[in-house]
Amino acid sequence: MEKVSVVCFLASYLLATVLEFLQLRGRSSTRRVLMLIATGAGLFAQTMYLFVRSRDTNLPPLMASSHDWLLVLAWVVVLLYLFVTILEKDLSIGYFVLPAVLLLVTSANFASKATSTFVDGKNPTQVAKSGWTMLHVSTLVIGIAGVLASLILAVMFLIQHRRLKQKAAEQTGMHLPSLAKLGKWNWWSVVISVPLLTLGMASGVLLGFAAKNQQVAFEFSDPLILGSGLGWVAMVGLFGWLVVTNRPAGKQVAMLTVWACAFLLLTVVGLQVLTGSGLQSVHS
Repeated sequence: MEKVSVVCFLASYLLATVLEFLQLRGRSSTRRVLMLIATGAGLFAQTMYLFVRSRDTNLPPLMASSHDWLLVLAWVVVLLYLFVTILEKDLSIGYFVLPAVLLLVTSANFASKATSTFVDGKNPTQVAKSGWTMLHVSTLVIGIAGVLASLILAVMFLIQHRRLKQKAAEQTGMHLPSLAKLGKWNWWSVVISVPLLTLGMASGVLLGFAAKNQQVAFEFSDPLILGSGLGWVAMVGLFGWLVVTNRPAGKQVAMLTVWACAFLLLTVVGLQVLTGSGLQSVHS
């Protein structure tokens, strides 16, 4: 297991992506099975990698480092993708999900691998606080996975909307749900993910005050905290608009979702990468 590296599961996901896009030339059950095998192999290798990292750092992957946190995010996305793909074999989501997974894994390879100083298994005070830390990192990773799902659903909606508007035939190998389903799923993804993000941000603020009380180097001017906060504000604005607006236009919802979700994801992932390149942040 110690020999498993990021390259191992990155190569598996890349192969799965290639096999998925080959489906555009014509649906093939053989290619689909090979794609699922490649994705499953990548997920298994990634699980082993995170297990070894957790054992070496003596910390759960979500708490170990920015590198591990991004890989857990990618792991959750792949698991959901396999679940949906196995249940709905005709649904074409791999064209959108697998490239996102490749970007997350590649970004994680450039993020900081430094072990967090906020959780120390030998310090009783930090152990007591680790429950809040786990709440912080877990709600954020699930919330951001929901944001990524919202972005993918919004992009699928815009593609389907354009195809129907132009009265174009469905592209070979790419079957998308109806606009009504995509719009409904997109709405629920945003409505569910934003409260999780809010809980994650709130628990992070509490951890920040606790860290200051214990003279830990923690500042709310931290670039990652500021960037994430701006992305969260954009998502809260979208959430509020969706809740108070009576049946907003589907295309308008999709466009706003793309802008808000893309901004949050680029901010969070981009700053995580920059912390591994020298940007000073407590999260590095």
